[in-house]
Amino acid sequence: MAERRKELVEVISKEALAKDIFSMWIRTDAAKTAVPGQFISMYTNDGSKLLPRPISICEIDKENGALRVVYRVTGPSTGTEEFSRMQAGDKLYIIGPLGNGFPLKEKKAFLIGGGIGIPPMLELAKQLKGEKQIIIGYRDSDTFLDKELEQNGKVYIATEDGSIGTKGNVCDAIRENALNAEVIYACGPTPMLRAIKEYALENGIECYLSLEERMACGIGACLACVCKTKEKDEHSNVNNKRICKDGPVFLATEVEI
Repeated sequence: MAERRKELVEVISKEALAKDIFSMWIRTDAAKTAVPGQFISMYTNDGSKLLPRPISICEIDKENGALRVVYRVTGPSTGTEEFSRMQAGDKLYIIGPLGNGFPLKEKKAFLIGGGIGIPPMLELAKQLKGEKQIIIGYRDSDTFLDKELEQNGKVYIATEDGSIGTKGNVCDAIRENALNAEVIYACGPTPMLRAIKEYALENGIECYLSLEERMACGIGACLACVCKTKEKDEHSNVNNKRICKDGPVFLATEVEI
């Protein structure tokens, strides 16, 4: 793969979706080759923050050369707070698209997202053929992207406090609604992915996980975002893989989480 270079991009629009959750469209050449499950690394305009922030791609508009990202503001040190203040016409640097996306299978599918792992499910839902069951988990009734996801498949919601849908987690929603699938795509916090991997193994279902990890370089050079794997990594000759370069999407049976 050719080395990705920094690109100066323009903000098309930005809006708040829920508490601390923001959506941003940017005009970028990265839209030409991006696929569901990939991410971009976004740089702040604050010279004191050298490292970019990896953010998953939510939607791809190839026709207009634009990408949408949906992110959570996690504090001033991460850069996301600066992104949340940007307006149409502002400019920033990005690198992308990065990583490997989800393999598109024409099978009855679960698309499972938890928290900020929900955004990549939108473009995946738009591109997948076949029956789609979208299971998304939130802390409470402060939801986001659920209405857009409903336009692309049957949506089931789980909330930790039981305010909407199933009380509990995404696996509880699968059981409560007696759902079944031939392939699983999932993105979210590690405990959720661990439970989904176990569910997939128990039921003999092909399963792809998008791992969330704090990254530094985003291009595979620094080894800051590794996960344990069955096979040795050619780069480091140990049993790990770089989430940014070899992932973020992995076949569940390839990784130990």
